[in-house]
Amino acid sequence: MSKPHLLQVGPYPEWDQIPLDEAFTVHRYFEAADKAAFLAEVGPQIRGIATRGELGANAEMIAACPNLEVISVYGVGYDAVDLNAAKARGIRVTNTPDVLTNDVADLGVAMMLVQSRGMIGAETWVKDGSWAAKGLYPLKRRVWGRKAGVLGLGRIGYEVAKRLAGFDMEIAYSDVSAKDYASQWEFIQDPVALAARSDFLFVTLAASAATRHIVGPKVIEALGPEGMLINISRASNIDEEALLNALESGKLGSAALDVFEGEPKLNPRFLKLDNVLLQPHHASGTIETRKAMGQLLRDNLTAHFAGKPLPTPVL
Repeated sequence: MSKPHLLQVGPYPEWDQIPLDEAFTVHRYFEAADKAAFLAEVGPQIRGIATRGELGANAEMIAACPNLEVISVYGVGYDAVDLNAAKARGIRVTNTPDVLTNDVADLGVAMMLVQSRGMIGAETWVKDGSWAAKGLYPLKRRVWGRKAGVLGLGRIGYEVAKRLAGFDMEIAYSDVSAKDYASQWEFIQDPVALAARSDFLFVTLAASAATRHIVGPKVIEALGPEGMLINISRASNIDEEALLNALESGKLGSAALDVFEGEPKLNPRFLKLDNVLLQPHHASGTIETRKAMGQLLRDNLTAHFAGKPLPTPVL
């Protein structure tokens, strides 16, 4: 029996690539010099697409694969997949939720701590001799006991809030509605009002057309010159132009960011700022989680082609 043909949009670690190659006939889109010609050649054979959250599968790619049945996303975010195009043709879409939730929450809290306590600058202070030459490092701001807001109390937002509770922080959250599982925290539906009462604002909501730039000038201004914005969701949830303007002018105190528009090519304005912590979109970047993500991606593909229920369907 022949193996199903897959279009692989981006590279995976070797521990995922080897079993993927064993189970499927894999066509590596990311290695093609002329991607349009490559799609035209292999597209009719493709029954499944294996992609990553930030790469997705656009309408043109889906259209080039007339026999496509399933798109499996390595990541929790699927906003880069054209769901309308997939739905119109009855193409199944899966992602890898849950397995990365705790690592993403861990990094978000770590970013808050690192930025609030100035730990990157403090290490440089030691290494460049400033401690010996200039004395003590400038004072920074505490975390414990302060007010935290969580914008989007899904899986990741909930785990972030649980961790913040360990710092005796006053926690509030915003979502489309109050959550039964979060009665211990204050519900504030309006993101602007949430930002106004917060010292730290975590952005943890799923990205969609409805959430694009939900963190815009009003939210950023409400967070204010003493506030910190932490984004471990998707770049599209934040108006980067408004964010950069506020960081440069001091209207926003600081930010800690793991995602960016056009990444890995950042707006060069970010690189000139000393009040922003920049991370390379690696919130799920642990060996344990990446192995679990790869396994779940393959489990979804295997289940589909075996005619079994999908473990984690989106569509």
